[in-house]
Amino acid sequence: MSSVSPLLFTDLAGDDSSYFTAVNSSSYTTEPSTLSSPSVQFAMATGKGKLLFAKSKVYVHPSSSAKDNIPGFIALVRPPGATDKDILLAWMPETLLRSDDFNCYVKVDLSTDDIGNQSRDVYVTLPPVSSISSFAFSVPLHRVYSIMLRPPSLGWWWGSVIIHTRTEDVIPPLFFHDAESQSTILQQKMRNKKFTPFAPGGDLFWGGDQFMKYLRKYTIVEKSTFEQRLYLINPDADDLLSFSPPNARIENNESISRIIKDARWNLLERLARVTRFSKKAANEVIGNSPPAVRAMLNVPEVRQLGDDFDSARVYLAKWAMSISEEAERNKTKIIWTDVVGDHINSMVGDFEILNVDDRVERRNEVSRDEWRAFFDASGRLCITVSEVKERIFHGGLAADIRHEAWLFLLGVYPWDSSLLERQSLMASKRDEYFRLKRQWWDDVNRQQNDPIWKDQRNRIEKDVHRTDRNISLFAGEDIPHPNPDSPFANIGTNVHLEQLKDMLITYNEYNKSLGYVQGMSDLLSPIYAVVQDDAVAFWAFVGFMNRMQRNFLRDQSGMHRQLLALDNLVQLMEPRLYTHLEKADSTNFFFVFRMLLVWFKREFKWEDVLRLWEVLWTDYLSSQFVLFVALAILDKHKDVIMEHLEHFDEVLKYMNELSKTIDLEETLTRAEALFYRFQRTVDAIDRKNKEPLSSSSAWATPTIAPVSPLSNRPGNGLPDKTLPLKPEAGRVIISDVLRELLSKEIIVVSDTISPEDYDP
Repeated sequence: MSSVSPLLFTDLAGDDSSYFTAVNSSSYTTEPSTLSSPSVQFAMATGKGKLLFAKSKVYVHPSSSAKDNIPGFIALVRPPGATDKDILLAWMPETLLRSDDFNCYVKVDLSTDDIGNQSRDVYVTLPPVSSISSFAFSVPLHRVYSIMLRPPSLGWWWGSVIIHTRTEDVIPPLFFHDAESQSTILQQKMRNKKFTPFAPGGDLFWGGDQFMKYLRKYTIVEKSTFEQRLYLINPDADDLLSFSPPNARIENNESISRIIKDARWNLLERLARVTRFSKKAANEVIGNSPPAVRAMLNVPEVRQLGDDFDSARVYLAKWAMSISEEAERNKTKIIWTDVVGDHINSMVGDFEILNVDDRVERRNEVSRDEWRAFFDASGRLCITVSEVKERIFHGGLAADIRHEAWLFLLGVYPWDSSLLERQSLMASKRDEYFRLKRQWWDDVNRQQNDPIWKDQRNRIEKDVHRTDRNISLFAGEDIPHPNPDSPFANIGTNVHLEQLKDMLITYNEYNKSLGYVQGMSDLLSPIYAVVQDDAVAFWAFVGFMNRMQRNFLRDQSGMHRQLLALDNLVQLMEPRLYTHLEKADSTNFFFVFRMLLVWFKREFKWEDVLRLWEVLWTDYLSSQFVLFVALAILDKHKDVIMEHLEHFDEVLKYMNELSKTIDLEETLTRAEALFYRFQRTVDAIDRKNKEPLSSSSAWATPTIAPVSPLSNRPGNGLPDKTLPLKPEAGRVIISDVLRELLSKEIIVVSDTISPEDYDP
């Protein structure tokens, strides 16, 4: 989970997307003595962890309605070879457990006695780090900062725990429904027989007491004397001092007292902020959404996409949070009963005809000889930049010139530079890259003691080890792993994977405001594979990220605006398809989220991805031509979608299964034709708007019609969903997000975070 954005739910994993089998992102320390154990060898061979403790009927309360409560197990799980500090504290909903794992959780729950012992070894699939659709989570004990306990009382029926992590992850409060938990009932009966129904603190015994007893077996738990219900997990001296009573501190030293008071205030403020995040996440993300939304978030394909990209979960979270308020705020919308297209057709022809071969033509790729002919003897371009881009847009580049041409397209080399100027520029950039790399490479203290930095490094490593491993350059593990604490230490690595890791860590150093986000490894690997020089590839990647950064903003405003533009584009260009998508609850356009996020990296074959990216980098027709590629794919498959797919999960599954089957050249031809059709539509509307108004020339009559809450989803700082055509002064005009599609200017944004992102 992200240490910066509490709405960043992370790392679902596994080949079976309905269940999760991956080890979480924290590194595990392995000791030779433990690795030789037969039980550990079994765990490593099966990818399972030892279930140390489990307690049933521990609920998440997503909303104030009891029918939304989600039952599950709170558990402690030891991954293969992990030390005590890397034991996972987890919560798993019952619905997410396979039958064999469910039986294991029940067995351990019922066999664990009152003092936290259970006799036999039981192994279960490792829990996920987090899941937005089910609230499941797991976190290593070394990342747990504190636990707030609230025992059951007359005013509060269930006891609960709130877990705070050192990286401010969002973890929902957990409620112990002791009246339903067979293990707690049995232990309470045993205590009643012994006339000891109370916990050591004097309160009635409840499930949280047993959980805390067992937790003490594996980590240091210190009760705060300042806040009676707060327990510090493995605290350091500053934590203990900050949460100690006044008589335990040096009160006669005003300076020291003030420092301690400030430290205590900061810590309490941090805990309060995380608690508010937890409450907001638990109460709003899913609980207040319509049942159809909660069902959608449980679709296996949604979970699988969440496995690959953090930002997919952020987008869904914000979308889900906005639905219920939008349903109340916007119960109607304008429907244009007179189709604008009828008027446009009379002026510029039938737009349903895609075949405009006189304007759309794919050509042969730019060869090495042709590329060389673009430059004079000094290495300076001797034709216009527009001519070069047009040629690349319609034909692409030969493989043997990509390593040079891509540096122009990505802004590393100025188009008006000479060969000597480029050589000097690259020498300077190479020095700058290694300077940036040394900043973290030589910082041993940060590598060993900075938990946020280590978490980013581990996330990068995990993503790199699952990126393009089918490509020969990244396949295989032919060298020992340089980090013995890595979860991949026993597997090994290769030099190109290590180069990818170093470049991504360096980018984390270069762009501190954004850092590393899942999906960036997908964007870097093709660039490195083509250039195969880490310093050069790094600056090409920086150029790519300048335009792609908006895809990875923490508030997802960049992705939302692109999906909003696609929404408007489909409404305008494919109204029948859009109507069908509304009926299928699919106008969130989540089924194209991955396509846009990493520019179709998972949809096309490797060679086609290289060709597609260089075409898009030209910005020849539009800097957002990627949206027309998405529209072309929808246009190609619209008949199947409208005739056979009636629900969101069917649309998502169908679109996902198009991966590696899409014909690139046909798609680019169709996308270009659609762009010209869109351009003619905009021109026709603009011309119509210049004509004098008359009662007989009104384009369309607006009527008010009910709107499904699923078809409008603004909120939380994101742009409102709009119609592609809006009324203004008696006319209809093209929406702003659509008009932006005609621009060739690259949209560059900064990673800004509004105050409400930190303190709701």
